[in-house]
Amino acid sequence: MEFNVIAAVTVFIITFYFIVTDKIPKSIAALTGASAMIFLRIIDEHEALHAVGINLEIIFLLMGLMIIVNIMSETGIFQWVAIKMAQAAEGDPVKIMILLGIVSAVASALLDNVTTVLLIFPISILIAKQLQIDPLPFLFTEIFAVNIGGAATLVGDPPNLIIGAKAGFGFNDFLINMGPLVLINMVVFLITMYFFFRKKMEVSRVLRAKIKELDADRVIKDRVLLKKSLIIFTLVMIGFVTNVVTHLGLAVISITGAILLTLVAKKDPEHVYSEVEWTTLFFFAGLFILIDGLAATGIISRAGEAIFTATGGNIKYTALFTVISSTVFAPLLGAMPYTISFAKVLGELTNNIPGNTDPLWWALSMGACFGGNMTLLGSAANVVGANMAEKAGVPIKFMDFLKYGIIITTQSMILSLIYLMVRYF
Repeated sequence: MEFNVIAAVTVFIITFYFIVTDKIPKSIAALTGASAMIFLRIIDEHEALHAVGINLEIIFLLMGLMIIVNIMSETGIFQWVAIKMAQAAEGDPVKIMILLGIVSAVASALLDNVTTVLLIFPISILIAKQLQIDPLPFLFTEIFAVNIGGAATLVGDPPNLIIGAKAGFGFNDFLINMGPLVLINMVVFLITMYFFFRKKMEVSRVLRAKIKELDADRVIKDRVLLKKSLIIFTLVMIGFVTNVVTHLGLAVISITGAILLTLVAKKDPEHVYSEVEWTTLFFFAGLFILIDGLAATGIISRAGEAIFTATGGNIKYTALFTVISSTVFAPLLGAMPYTISFAKVLGELTNNIPGNTDPLWWALSMGACFGGNMTLLGSAANVVGANMAEKAGVPIKFMDFLKYGIIITTQSMILSLIYLMVRYF
């Protein structure tokens, strides 16, 4: 085996070990692994910078959303929504968990999963504190739900953007082909979460009664800023939804909204920038370089080609293998880098497979999006959520996530395989 392959795999495994065990901060582990890729000449510094550069849209998208959410949080709007949701569920934490899961799935389909996590996490943590229960069942439900719900549309999950561009699929194509599976998956998922956590969320009648008595309007601190924030936030969301028509980059829309809100709110830029979760952004930068180094050795492409060789070019078997392999490898290598690499393989081989090859692309979407629920590093939403939770004093451990993630991902994979067979073959 070539030196570059051995070196890249070794660096990746060591880095992954430190990320998983939390022995050092995740951002430091990722950046150290990225540096090792460069020093070992697996990729040069220009290729490393290119790896970050082609993913700057994700970094600036997150940066803009972080600024908007932080300014909005000063108005008390998240506390208001938290109280209203808790009251609608009559203070029952199980009902609240299911409601948060549904809201997360729908929001991620219309917006994107990272935006949804940024908006819903502060709300759920506040509800948990009011009920004096562990917020983790809420947070797990929301992360899993956004990865499932995001698969329904072109803009819901980053891998779908890549697949849409490569295969020429539009917004309605995803809704028609992935929407039914997402609905089925959500029903099974919510039932599973109910049995996971129903005994861990018992709340006294006294606390439930207190929730009902809360006056949500009293938590609004700045109504003028709230109006300004909601107007700009709505414009940003409209920009995201109409992105397929306007062709404006999501990062441009996000950053423009953040700048505009900073100006109209008359906020000190230094204070605004200090609230950005830089550790998350640096973690992503390191991860992009690390994965690009691994991809540069050809390992990901070889894995894809081996699958097609094993299936003998049979479209049905290839689609089934694509779901399974994508479910396994996407959460380990990162959904976006994996999708980019595997999409290249699909693009080449679909020319040689007769008949309708669309099921192969849907199989890739199923594996990459649903597979993101397996590990804490499986999707951008997972990483952002984990960092937000840690900042709020509710750390999500890698192994705790994996314990539930494997079950949720396995049932999603089984449903995907059945759906493929019933609908396309």
